[in-house]
Amino acid sequence: MNEILFFGLNKNPKLIENETEKITKQIQFKFENENENENENENENENENENENENENEKQIKQISTGNYSIIFLFENGKAIEYLRNSYQNPKKIQIEENIQKVTVGYLNEAILTIEGNVFAKGIYINPENPKEFINISSLIEDINDRIIQDIVSGAFSIYLLTSNQNVYGIGSNYYGQLGFDSETLEETEKPILMMKNVSKIFSGSSSKHVFLLNSNQELFGCGDNYYGQLGFSQKILKHPKITKLTQIQNIPKGKIIDIQCGYYYSIMLIENQNRKRKLYSCGFYQFNGLGKKYGENTYKFTEIKSSLFENDDIILEFSVGNAHTLILTTKGKLIGFGSNEYGELGTEDINDQLIPIQIELPKLRFNENISNYHLSCGEFKSFLYYSPFLSPFSNLEEDLIKLFERKEFCNISFKTENGEIIKAHKLILKYRLNQDENENEKLQEIISKKSTKESNQIFEMIYSNNSKINPILYSEIKEIINSNEKIEETMKRIYLNENENENEKDFIIERKEKQYKFPKLILIMRSELYRGMFLSVTEDKSNKVTDYSELSDKSFQIFEYWIYSNQIKDEIEITKEIINEIKRGIDYFQLNQTNPNLFDLLINKI
Repeated sequence: MNEILFFGLNKNPKLIENETEKITKQIQFKFENENENENENENENENENENENENENEKQIKQISTGNYSIIFLFENGKAIEYLRNSYQNPKKIQIEENIQKVTVGYLNEAILTIEGNVFAKGIYINPENPKEFINISSLIEDINDRIIQDIVSGAFSIYLLTSNQNVYGIGSNYYGQLGFDSETLEETEKPILMMKNVSKIFSGSSSKHVFLLNSNQELFGCGDNYYGQLGFSQKILKHPKITKLTQIQNIPKGKIIDIQCGYYYSIMLIENQNRKRKLYSCGFYQFNGLGKKYGENTYKFTEIKSSLFENDDIILEFSVGNAHTLILTTKGKLIGFGSNEYGELGTEDINDQLIPIQIELPKLRFNENISNYHLSCGEFKSFLYYSPFLSPFSNLEEDLIKLFERKEFCNISFKTENGEIIKAHKLILKYRLNQDENENEKLQEIISKKSTKESNQIFEMIYSNNSKINPILYSEIKEIINSNEKIEETMKRIYLNENENENEKDFIIERKEKQYKFPKLILIMRSELYRGMFLSVTEDKSNKVTDYSELSDKSFQIFEYWIYSNQIKDEIEITKEIINEIKRGIDYFQLNQTNPNLFDLLINKI
């Protein structure tokens, strides 16, 4: 069920019908008529696609990205629609054959990232001859090994791509040096150009002409428009309005950088210290209300935003920055905001700007018992607060672990909560997610015995997914007993390597060529759509074995087996063209989840 609140500038046609241009109160957003403008030439396909498009409005929202001229809504089924400003068109369905996993909108551009790792984008600086047409910009990267994209971020006039090899490419306008090159020699580019290697995160904004890149050593670099000090450089560098070369930013606050979001005049950084306390820091020009500080307190380096609203036991979950306003969501369900409010984009039922953080009253939310499932999206003069259990830092593997936990028939170890209720978990997962200590289950039971059912479920979800954001306060109590630094992929590989030890945990048999192979159901669920549908569907097949595709050779099956556990190819296996052809057939048969990197790409690279 969709739960979306909107407030701010109501310019996009049919965004909120029968409402004024300025919506200063939070109102429920509903999707209407998004498919009315389908091309008449496609009428012949209506019957074929009728079932697919039926009840599109009822699909659960996954992500909202909003800028000045457009807003994109992404649904959990991999489809998306866009609302265009200054257009008399109805909302338009984005026609991309591949499933979409992320969308991002700038001032004059849009980009979508597909599950396959391709990026389609449009805009005046992306495709000048036809700026309204999406083109595959990832295919334009010269190095073919860098064409699998992991993340995308839009600036106002540029788009940034983070590849699976941790390299960042930029495309679009470089007028302010936001691509990291001298703008006099490279004012813009229609092909992605390599900006920096060894990057873990990209930070920019829909109205931003500057960008930050964070490397794996937590060193921060920035380039682009610095006219208002929005890059956080010293006053000496401030004499230069453009920083055209990626430059390391010194004297940033101590701690782990969780997020940075960029407005037009300023930037805001979220830092988590050793005690897991999160604080906000801002830099830029006070006159445009974006710093969260009192009048006259402009700053040319990141300085803390202080407020009594940020309590010690209340943790910032996430925040979003528009052109000149900021909204913040905390674990206690508080919505906090500051900045420009000319169009009601703070949702305070007035149009008074707010220099320092204020708490914004929220209507009672249908899902407010799990505030971590709510998310913010701020654009130019507008804001969305929406419910989306799908928008999370989980990979598909981690999401499936949570689904497995929710299916109690797969759980085989019990824990008792403070009210005596029994919660079941999967013994094999706990065996490898907890520290290698015989007493860890007892320590976990001791913690659970003092928690409510809701808190206990959250504890298990954090253990399964290794994600502290679900409830950072509870996470601090369990972090000493779990392998907090181990990735889920590493856990699965250890399960494989301890094959004999885990023989009793293998509860599914695959038969092929009169041989039997045992697997834990949870492993198959996380890797194969075939088995996921079998085990997790309402009409689940209760049998414990299935006949495998018989044409696979023993060597090909060994490749499948190792990859299903580890997402890797065994070094000692020799890959031939015949094996690759077999694997292609097997991928289709098993409906293997094409994670990043996927099996076929790994094989091609190896050969």
